[in-house]
Amino acid sequence: MKRFLVAVDLQKDFVDGALGTNEAQAIVPNAVKKIKSFDGKIFVTFDTHSENYLSTAEGKKLPVTHCVKGTDGWQLNEDIQKALDGKDYISVEKPTFGLVDLPGLIEKEANGEEFEIELIGLCTDICVVSNALLLKANFPEAPIAVDSSCCAGVTPQAHKSALDTMKSCQIDIL
Repeated sequence: MKRFLVAVDLQKDFVDGALGTNEAQAIVPNAVKKIKSFDGKIFVTFDTHSENYLSTAEGKKLPVTHCVKGTDGWQLNEDIQKALDGKDYISVEKPTFGLVDLPGLIEKEANGEEFEIELIGLCTDICVVSNALLLKANFPEAPIAVDSSCCAGVTPQAHKSALDTMKSCQIDIL
């Protein structure tokens, strides 16, 4: 069985930049350990915005410029990047919470074989839950899990609520 790890938006702006939190910083060592020990293909998503972010629908509801392509905040956290060095991974930019192309990319990599998916990253209550539910909707029979020790939400309560939502949708919470 093929194994896929989806590392969601472990970028500087979400760890210790424009939208960083202490909780996000605290999960980096766990995420590094997970990435280093993972045996399979890794998909790394990049929340990607342009200079006009504040005029977008998202920017109007979250008026904090972040993850503008090419900026330092758009880059992966340095420890995460080091963990990925030498690993088999695919970087994918996403302009919104859920990456609608992700199921197709995973299906292509699976090449007809059975597979399982694990997700880690930021933020549990926005992009992680969006991608987990998108994957579950596309692959209802595939084992899909989220490692809660490698995720952080906007707040601890939002993190817990998102984990509860995913569990209700038959996504395994590790």
